[in-house]
Amino acid sequence: MFHKLLSAAAGAFALAATSATAATVDVAVTDANGKPAANTVVTLAPDVQPAPASHVAARVVIDQQHETFLPLVVVVRKGGEAVFTNNDTTMHQVYSFSSVKQFQFEIDRGQVSKPVVFDKSGVAAIGCNIHDNMVAYVFVADAPFAAVTDALGHAQIRDVPDGAWHAAAWHPQLRIGKQPAPVALAVSGQQTKLSLTLALSGTPMAGMSRMHKSDY
Repeated sequence: MFHKLLSAAAGAFALAATSATAATVDVAVTDANGKPAANTVVTLAPDVQPAPASHVAARVVIDQQHETFLPLVVVVRKGGEAVFTNNDTTMHQVYSFSSVKQFQFEIDRGQVSKPVVFDKSGVAAIGCNIHDNMVAYVFVADAPFAAVTDALGHAQIRDVPDGAWHAAAWHPQLRIGKQPAPVALAVSGQQTKLSLTLALSGTPMAGMSRMHKSDY
């Protein structure tokens, strides 16, 4: 009994120690005009290897409603999968010509697709052969932490261990040749703030066209 209590106490101590050395990173991203940059992917990778286990989702769902992919941008870990659902009133022909992942299939209303596995890191632009206005992006992360900003340009990345990290950002409207350099970030305490400014232009659809031409 004593050994069981000792083991439980040791486990609780380890959990408390882990919690004490992990922080929440509050992310704020704006464009060059100071407006919130929604749908920005922010990744965190450690300066010292090996990296911790991935905290990025292993499975994401992309829905289709009113001839729109929802959400516009999703993040999945390398080796993870995406499932497409169709809650629209019509059939869609989902496809990607991206080098990260190429596929094409039909999905009728009310159906759920087979999982699409993304085994290469990078960004896959998704479209519909029937409705040219439809676009979505799957960001496949090999970094252990990643998040997508909301309508206010904010995101939170939780349980990041203390230490030296570098943050990188991607957005479907980034100007060609304007991919921002990684930003050094020192994580400590319970909360760390990260502010980024991106040079954006065009539309998400324009970003998709550039990616399919392999010049993004």
